[in-house]
Amino acid sequence: MGGNDERDLVRRGYDALSYHYRADDADDGQYASWLADLHQRLPTSAEVLDLGCGCGVPVARFLAHAGHRVTGIDISDVQIERARRLVPTAVFLRADATQLDLAPESFDAVVCLYALIHMPLPDQPRLAERIATWLRPGGWLLTTVGHDVWTGTEDSWLGGPAAMWWSQADTPTYRSWLRHAGLTVTAEAFVPEGASGHTLFWARRPVR
Repeated sequence: MGGNDERDLVRRGYDALSYHYRADDADDGQYASWLADLHQRLPTSAEVLDLGCGCGVPVARFLAHAGHRVTGIDISDVQIERARRLVPTAVFLRADATQLDLAPESFDAVVCLYALIHMPLPDQPRLAERIATWLRPGGWLLTTVGHDVWTGTEDSWLGGPAAMWWSQADTPTYRSWLRHAGLTVTAEAFVPEGASGHTLFWARRPVR
């Protein structure tokens, strides 16, 4: 598949499986401690970009309720429609995160959880570089990425009617991409899932 085919597969998958993936009233789950930690690091009424925001639950919901100004981006029309309904105080845009053109130094934090790994691998380091420019000095990136190298498709994902596609590098590669982008990695942790898992990174744009 080419990049557009892969993006379309992800978009169609989340359009079809949005409610399979997360219910309107889902709790914060494993995200709770990450989001509480992020909130503690942010200034009052911070500007936060949620890349791959899904239906707005739980990231945008948590941060908006905490008083932050949230902009959510997702490739799925269904996810964006739900997010606008579920988190009406945030702003949501249907867009391809790898094609965004945003103002430099416009966000205090960027959150990208379980989303980077749905993007074509060559686009991922370039997006990390753009995220670094969107962050204000001292701003934070909170992201989950691949732990092991893998690219593939799963049919009938989550037992639903559509397939899903992923492409990921391994943890050392992501660490090097973040550093090359000019971000300082301050912490990382393995997040188990099934027989493998993901890596959670905290990275910060240095203060001038």
